[in-house]
Amino acid sequence: MSRTSSQAPEASSDALPKQQRTYSIGELARMFEVTPRTIRFYEQEGLLAPTRQGQKRIYREKDRVRLKLTLRGKRLGFSLAEIREVVMMYDAMPDGNARQLKRLLEILADKRDNLERQLEDIRLMRMEIDDVDQRAREVLRQLGDEV
Repeated sequence: MSRTSSQAPEASSDALPKQQRTYSIGELARMFEVTPRTIRFYEQEGLLAPTRQGQKRIYREKDRVRLKLTLRGKRLGFSLAEIREVVMMYDAMPDGNARQLKRLLEILADKRDNLERQLEDIRLMRMEIDDVDQRAREVLRQLGDEV
């Protein structure tokens, strides 16, 4: 069975060195368990920059890494602006440099502070809910209607 020239690169792309490997939008979507629409959104936001072959998007290893960093940043609660900043620093110095690492530590410290505030807010809200729950149950008991 012969392959067409458009099939050959995809079929052999697993054997290519990682830097030369390409991905379709569907492959990336499956790999990271997101929708193609999500990937197009990150492209629109300037976080991914696939090449085009007609209407087909061709993502390189750099795009795969950027998508991985973006999704990890979203899970950690980073804004798109913060993710963009970290990704751009990664592009400039893939192995990191002092400026890049210091900025990343600043962002992480801000995230940690926000989480601590949210935890305290949740703790206080839970105390308020418990207090209201207890008072409502007491009033029901006084009315002779047990819960």
